[in-house]
Amino acid sequence: MSETIRKLSVVDSAFLFAETAECPMHVGSLTIVTLPEGYTGDFYEDFKSSIGSRIGLAKSLRWKLAQTPFDIDRPSWIEDEQFDLDRHILRGALPEPHDLATAQRVAGWLHAMALNRARPLWEIYVFEMAGNQAAIYSKMHHALIDGGAGAALAGILYDASPAGGEAPPTPAPPRPPVKKQEVRDVASSMFAAYAELWRAPLSSSGLGKLELPRSGGTDLASVLLDAAIDQAEWPLRFSANFTEIASAYQAAISNAFKPESLKALELLSAPSTPINVAISSERSFAAVTVPMARVKAVAAAAGGKVNDVVLALSSGVLRRYLAEGDALPKKSLTAFVPISAREAGDAELKNQVFGMVVPLATDADDPKARLTAIVASANTSKAMANPFRALMPHFAEIPTFGTPMLLQLLAVSYGRSRLSDSIPPPFNVVVSNIVFSRAPLYMAGARIEHVYPMSIPIHGQALNITVHGYVDGLDFGFIAGANVVPNLHRIAGSLSGELVELERAYGLAA
Repeated sequence: MSETIRKLSVVDSAFLFAETAECPMHVGSLTIVTLPEGYTGDFYEDFKSSIGSRIGLAKSLRWKLAQTPFDIDRPSWIEDEQFDLDRHILRGALPEPHDLATAQRVAGWLHAMALNRARPLWEIYVFEMAGNQAAIYSKMHHALIDGGAGAALAGILYDASPAGGEAPPTPAPPRPPVKKQEVRDVASSMFAAYAELWRAPLSSSGLGKLELPRSGGTDLASVLLDAAIDQAEWPLRFSANFTEIASAYQAAISNAFKPESLKALELLSAPSTPINVAISSERSFAAVTVPMARVKAVAAAAGGKVNDVVLALSSGVLRRYLAEGDALPKKSLTAFVPISAREAGDAELKNQVFGMVVPLATDADDPKARLTAIVASANTSKAMANPFRALMPHFAEIPTFGTPMLLQLLAVSYGRSRLSDSIPPPFNVVVSNIVFSRAPLYMAGARIEHVYPMSIPIHGQALNITVHGYVDGLDFGFIAGANVVPNLHRIAGSLSGELVELERAYGLAA
């Protein structure tokens, strides 16, 4: 039997147990590549061979779930001893006319299908397109990856030149497997560890380094023992880091009571809109690219950042869409904006993210006034959220015994009850901006032209907008519950016009 690699963190496992038939919790992308001039080979086979040669550098692609009995605690990752690349990289066929619009429709259909939990949680489909191009739809469960880790994984799997062959970046060494031990041996070792603890001074440094033994098993006896050890160890670790945790909370409270923060809090409650309702399992998807240079020019003129302009563009297209349906609320919409909690150089494939809520100023008619308000609000929201970044590592391994079952029950009940149709949403939309790569990347000799991200709509937030910064463009991916926003191309199609409006407002239009 495979050894346990590691137990999933609290955030990782939450994406598993919040998953329902209507809300599969995988993220993905639709990548468009141009094949080499004069290419006569089989791109699907060449691509599969290229990925297969890198699997050894991306070991997590061979991990599958080892769930606990009755889902009583968080699962673990183990090696899939029956791993077969042909089950994960599949050949697809686009209907006529084999164009980008068709690829978007097919990607939306595929994104609605949950991943098979009996295998490693990822799939890739390769499609031939017209004009010497190919489309590659990929998806991976959010329990395994976040945006920052996805960009790092791309650096391992793809090439920096069409020739390929160069050594990809060496990934960080993986954690050693948790060697499974007999329950009786662990119990004996645990008593010895406690004895050593009491012999040693009860210093915070000693408590912080405390490592009680674990069985590493997924059978019921092992899970119960490991859960008991977790319950005993975590309070000691919490005590060791209490000063840092208290400082973070003190900073958060101090920020919250600043005058600008108190004013911002009034704007953070979200109004109800037609996109904040329960969704079906169907998905609609639309993609569009805007030039990075134009977005940067607007950001510089506004005294903000690229992400502020991304929020302003999202605000503009949502405002226009809701106004056309006579459904634009008087109160401003709000966006949840994920923030990476990764340290520089950290490429570990797990979720390290928190976030902030930013008002989108959709109540302002003037695009310049909207962006000005967003720049100010984003700065205030980030200052309020930043102290919580230090708390993330301390709560990643908090004991969760018994809660996975409850979380699954709550997730199903929330969807079936359609409560999201009646209660006010915590925010209206998720808007995420990720730097994918500033340099061109290649797959099996084919140049990557665009990487359109596909994220997760959920009950109450039927629309998700995710952006990849790639080379000299921003690739927007709009994904929605098709029962709520079936005409998603109306929203995506107005994005370029919103950029022109911002340029005109700042005197930048040609």
